[in-house]
Amino acid sequence: MENALIEDALPLDEPTKLRRLVVPLLAEFEQQSVNLGNHSTAELVLGAAGQDDCAVYHVKGEQMLVFGSDYVRGTKFHLYEEGYLNNYDVGWYLAGANLSDVAAMGAVPLGLLSVIRYPLRMADSEFTQLLRGVSDGCRAVGALNVGGDIGTAERVILSGAAFGSVEPTGLLRRDAAKPGQLLILTGHTGEAGAAMKLSTAKLLESLSIESREVLLRRWKRVAPRVAHGRVFSNHSGVTACTDTSDGLKGALESLSRSSSVRFSVNAASLPISPATRQAAELLEVSVWDLALGDSVDFELLATVDADRYESLRQDCADARLPLFVIGSVQTGEGISWEAGTASSEFLPGKEWRHD
Repeated sequence: MENALIEDALPLDEPTKLRRLVVPLLAEFEQQSVNLGNHSTAELVLGAAGQDDCAVYHVKGEQMLVFGSDYVRGTKFHLYEEGYLNNYDVGWYLAGANLSDVAAMGAVPLGLLSVIRYPLRMADSEFTQLLRGVSDGCRAVGALNVGGDIGTAERVILSGAAFGSVEPTGLLRRDAAKPGQLLILTGHTGEAGAAMKLSTAKLLESLSIESREVLLRRWKRVAPRVAHGRVFSNHSGVTACTDTSDGLKGALESLSRSSSVRFSVNAASLPISPATRQAAELLEVSVWDLALGDSVDFELLATVDADRYESLRQDCADARLPLFVIGSVQTGEGISWEAGTASSEFLPGKEWRHD
């Protein structure tokens, strides 16, 4: 059967791979409609199955479109090269990393366009595994994999562009934090960075199997906080938001700088998992360095009016979503670190830098 995903002696050429592997796998997304809220919908009119030059949506209702992009290198993607992530995992990571940016804007994710470069001799089963990872990563948050471009390269190289839609009154930005607000975080911090540092130090296998899987799951199954983003978007007390794809320290610095405000962060309030604490012991480093450092946890960092926090907490509780207050917003600039009775202008951890 022409549409069967079969294993050939040699990998299929690009046009045949597109026709026999990509199109059948993505055909299920055709003509699907996404509910955007505010009595608005977006229907995928043309996707990968049509093999047109662009994907086409029919959007009904008053909405704002948001776009974001990210890129994953096979080379230098350490956990992939070390065998801790397979092609399915790295495909899911591509989808999740891009869709997290959409979630941070408070938007409903619509779809993902991806560019997949693969070695010429890559088996078709491995290529299909990668593509399934991208599709399932999209499906996990209700987005559609609408295709993109494929081609050969020396190593696996992935790039994506995610897009979504949000009501004009619900758009979340980085420059809208205000003095008097509370700093909130959606989940545990430092887990992804802990996995990377343990692997680099050849210590990942020294961790218990349970803890190791907790840390690696941050890479294998990136979970964009779309549900949190939508709750934030629909709550008038939340004014600023970003994701922690560059680590918590990087997110704090970005939000503070963009909004021209000062943050006070309470060390005791940071949500840190037992697995991350175990990692800190193995690495013989401060747990705060892991919690605030270059960890791609893809949580959301946001600010909420202090007198509206209880209402937001209840909305999150009703949706069974965790929420943590980790500090406050003040007049001024910079970030203060409050650890017990000590206060410092130096925030632990190393933020991510795109070299």
